[in-house]
Amino acid sequence: MTMGLTVAMAAVPTTAQAQVPVLCSEASLVNAINAANAAGGETLALVPFCTYQLTSAHGSSPHGPVGLPPITTPITLLGLGVTITRAPNVPAFRILQVEGAANVPGTKGQLTAVGLTLRGGSAASPYPGGGLSNLGGTVSLLSSSVTGNTAVAGGGIYNDNGSVTLTTSSVTGNQATSGGGGGIYVNSGGVTLLGTAVRDNTPDNCAPSGSVMGCT
Repeated sequence: MTMGLTVAMAAVPTTAQAQVPVLCSEASLVNAINAANAAGGETLALVPFCTYQLTSAHGSSPHGPVGLPPITTPITLLGLGVTITRAPNVPAFRILQVEGAANVPGTKGQLTAVGLTLRGGSAASPYPGGGLSNLGGTVSLLSSSVTGNTAVAGGGIYNDNGSVTLTTSSVTGNQATSGGGGGIYVNSGGVTLLGTAVRDNTPDNCAPSGSVMGCT
């Protein structure tokens, strides 16, 4: 995974924009994403090996509550062994949501995440996308993991009218309670797997059948 992370980090586009450090706390991460959205996009440097535990939802939408503020601009989350997780025994919410103009007018959500684990998200019924919901945006996960999340469909990842690319990453141990796509559900748009494992999800890995090339 170290080699994969090195490759992934090298693949992150370099810009003149400085990285914004984010302290290892729920409030710091929430505030940083809100500020990045307001600024039109930022690169956020998370504390290596930190676990950002979310104790409540900090975003809302017609698609249900979200642990972190929905991403509406180009944001990069740079991590190394970082976990973003929903705290146990708190109300249901997904971890992340990305919003693009195709679904949410006036937004330009683009998420690049490196070295992250998204864990324990539970989308409030009847909404899909327990770990990550992409609503018309663009998502790139590099050397990252989506695991232990739950939703009616797309327990790990839900994609609607956007694009998701996973590189040297994994989607494992997620669950869809009724709609299929325990790992990934594609309503529309496309999901691309590059050196990525999607396995051990319930009741299946990807849905509808054939929607994600290389996913069985």
